[in-house]
Amino acid sequence: MEPQNLTSVLEFILLGLSDDPDLQPVLFVVFLFIYLITVLGNLLIIKAVTSDFHLHTPMYFFLCNLSLADIGFSSTTIPKMLANLQTQSKSISYAGCLMQVALFALFGSFDSLLLTVMAYDRLVAICHPLRYLIIMNPRLCGILVLLSLSISLLNSLAHCLMVSQFNFYAVTEIPNFFCDPPRLLKLACDYTSTTDIFIFFHALVFGGLQVSGILYSYVRIVSSILRVPSASGKYKAFSTCGSHLSIVCLFYGTAIGVYCSSVLSVAPRKVVVFSMMYTMVTPMLNPFIYSLRNRDIKTALQRLVKMTA
Repeated sequence: MEPQNLTSVLEFILLGLSDDPDLQPVLFVVFLFIYLITVLGNLLIIKAVTSDFHLHTPMYFFLCNLSLADIGFSSTTIPKMLANLQTQSKSISYAGCLMQVALFALFGSFDSLLLTVMAYDRLVAICHPLRYLIIMNPRLCGILVLLSLSISLLNSLAHCLMVSQFNFYAVTEIPNFFCDPPRLLKLACDYTSTTDIFIFFHALVFGGLQVSGILYSYVRIVSSILRVPSASGKYKAFSTCGSHLSIVCLFYGTAIGVYCSSVLSVAPRKVVVFSMMYTMVTPMLNPFIYSLRNRDIKTALQRLVKMTA
């Protein structure tokens, strides 16, 4: 098949998880449940934080923004997959795919940058506890969130420009349940090894810096905790960043797996599993991890339930 620049009528085929028609209703119910839990759980976190003045602190301000990013991140991929499962269709238009790439890059980057900002917040809280509220003042918190959003928008624009520069066959099959940018570029007609280098460089710039910042923060945090004389003090200091560290490991571990597998041509099924972990499972688990491990959040949720009752 000859390459054609038919982007105005181009249609992509999302291969998804399974070709078994009997399995489609089961998958629809499972992923609808995951999506509802993700949206409701993150909305509950936002409501609990905004309605309780005890939680009007920098850490919970960032947590609210992280919940918003998680809702957007899940809404980029899951609704289209649910629609395809319901209609027994696997197609997505060129415009729809480009929009999915843009939103995926936007919310994925925003999520990643917020995790980096939250690592810095924990660094200041543990290493400079007496100056924490002075350093992490409302103005700085607002600037950090706006800066993260601005960088995410630039990353989204870069993804759109990158995908739009390539030509695709009239019908291109994507071995995933959404328009995953690395896999999509690898299916382009004019794909070359230079594309792999560009993908790796792009991931290094937009992902490597965040990972380096988080690692630096936790090296400082661990060294500070080790200087605490009492065991109870060490446990208390580490428990304040345990939830964040759990999310970081889950999000970055699976995201790095997806990007590496795209470059190294790993089996498509493994790529789908990695993609599900950081696009569906991680946003769904965020509210549970923060609420179950955080006494302040649990107290706020109890107050919210009592007020509602």
